[in-house]
Amino acid sequence: MAYAEAKNTRLRENTLDDDAIPEKRGRVDLPFTILVLILLSIGVVMVLSASYASAYYESGEPTKYFTRQLIFAVVGVAAMFLFSYIKMKTYRNFSMPLLALAVGLLIMVLFIGVERNHAKRWFDLGFTTFQPSEIAKIAVIMAFSVMVCKYGDGLRNFKWSHKSEFIKAFFPFAGVLGVIGALLLMEPHKSATIIIIAIGAVVLFAGGFDVKLVFLALGIAAAAAIILISKAESSYAELAATGGGDYAFRRIVFWLHPEADPSNGGYQVLQSLYAVGSGGLTGLGLGQSRQKYLYLPEEHNDYIFAIVCEELGFIGAALILVLFAMLIIRGFWIALHARTKFDALVAAGVTGMLAIQVFLNISVVTNFIPCTGISLPFFSYGGTALLMQLAEMGVILSVSRDMPTTRNG
Repeated sequence: MAYAEAKNTRLRENTLDDDAIPEKRGRVDLPFTILVLILLSIGVVMVLSASYASAYYESGEPTKYFTRQLIFAVVGVAAMFLFSYIKMKTYRNFSMPLLALAVGLLIMVLFIGVERNHAKRWFDLGFTTFQPSEIAKIAVIMAFSVMVCKYGDGLRNFKWSHKSEFIKAFFPFAGVLGVIGALLLMEPHKSATIIIIAIGAVVLFAGGFDVKLVFLALGIAAAAAIILISKAESSYAELAATGGGDYAFRRIVFWLHPEADPSNGGYQVLQSLYAVGSGGLTGLGLGQSRQKYLYLPEEHNDYIFAIVCEELGFIGAALILVLFAMLIIRGFWIALHARTKFDALVAAGVTGMLAIQVFLNISVVTNFIPCTGISLPFFSYGGTALLMQLAEMGVILSVSRDMPTTRNG
């Protein structure tokens, strides 16, 4: 038993050499797979319920959004199992080319992308649109996982007397985030910038980044947030009256006081809260939402969870959150039991990205944080985004195939 434990430890500390892993792989992790399929099924049903009113109003086809989402869900499930068969060694070898592709696409979209609401974030593929930021998210996870395995020793146990060594080790990571973040802000796409910085931090933390520096960064961010909120509190009445101010700052103002401009700046927040509050304990019933009848904007997209709360109530919404929590916990469990360090970092990064998006979306819907335009995984309408999410779940399943627990039955 002690020998097996020592052997497993050596394999995980063996950062990039996975020659010791046998060719035969195990099964995918069944609990993780089942949780993904359950959440996906509920999400597709909720897209139908939330979207049929606006779809009928826009095109006369009430199932327009549902049909497209269902097609991408079926293709996405196939992609999930396909990606689960690809060996992690292959992902590792293509991580840096994938990062280069992501940067190239982010540059291209600034020139030939489709412009919507004063932002260039999308490529028009004819049958659908595609955001290169989705590629950038998984590319950062893969690239950071390789970089931590190769250069991560200098990020541990920070000491001021050896700060030059730390800076030298941290510079490549900061450079990657700086380039991708700058390109995203040029689109502009602030929500994707936040997510990519956050998932980069997750991979670094999982790779042993000194926890003292993590708390320092969180403290600085909290202090900046307090200052910004204080400034917004002191000037919200003036901004509401004049209609001026920076767009991002106005979002913070009307997050704090949506009632100050109920027909414009605070409209979406208030309509979302009406939907959440109307559901009560047990909800109005599936398909019985009132806010989806052209009251709540983005009701089948970023704000679909408000419709979930309205139709399924507190109990239904809480059960969905429990399912997400179980999926996230299982994802981190797979990361903890991964065969190599690279596998563990990738699984932790993808699971962390899922957790961050769920937290941010639900926080926006319930007005816990200002509106950021982040979709809810498996629920929000968007074919290519759903396809990418399911492919990323396939990467986690690929990690699970090499775990000793699945390999040994």
